[in-house]
Amino acid sequence: MSGEVTKTRYVSLPTDSPIWDRFPVLAPLVLVGTIEPDGEPDIAPKHLAMPASWDNYFAFVCHPDHGTFKNLVATGAFTVGYPTPQMLLHTSLAAAPRASDGSKPTVAVLPLTDAKKVDGVLVDGCRVHLECELDRVIDDLGENVMIIGRIVAAHVAEQMMRTFDVDDADIVHASPLLAYVNPGRVATVSDTVSFPYHLGFSR
Repeated sequence: MSGEVTKTRYVSLPTDSPIWDRFPVLAPLVLVGTIEPDGEPDIAPKHLAMPASWDNYFAFVCHPDHGTFKNLVATGAFTVGYPTPQMLLHTSLAAAPRASDGSKPTVAVLPLTDAKKVDGVLVDGCRVHLECELDRVIDDLGENVMIIGRIVAAHVAEQMMRTFDVDDADIVHASPLLAYVNPGRVATVSDTVSFPYHLGFSR
């Protein structure tokens, strides 16, 4: 990574329509799990998703017509999984549309296990699992809403745990992260460097 900055020419975008598909943007890629009214699990990939605080809150954006939103409002809970690059097919299957009867048969082929503290399921193989209780919904974000959940249980794959005797760069290099590059691409992140925090920086 070079510290050299070159002069950049910019193109101004109209803001009377969404701008996000006009340029690549890196984002997380997670699998959100909910329970359907008939008790069956539903899994859906989301990329507008992130911690909502330095405390234990997680947020993601969803459309209010989606089953994910309707399910979590009804049950008051959802789960989150961070899939590995090797789970790209699983993530694709979770994105499959519903059948004419409203069911999502592709979920049946995903390796699922019961959540520990909430009514929900976890996708086996994910590096991190979060179990969340619905905290609030922020609506009127255009056509979308933001769901904020309070994390009541978290499970991390042993090889991803930060320790004093292993450099963070080595952890990521040995267990690369899966990211979404909007619009419509994915990336594997395996090489990282320390951020050069300025003296006195505080979060």
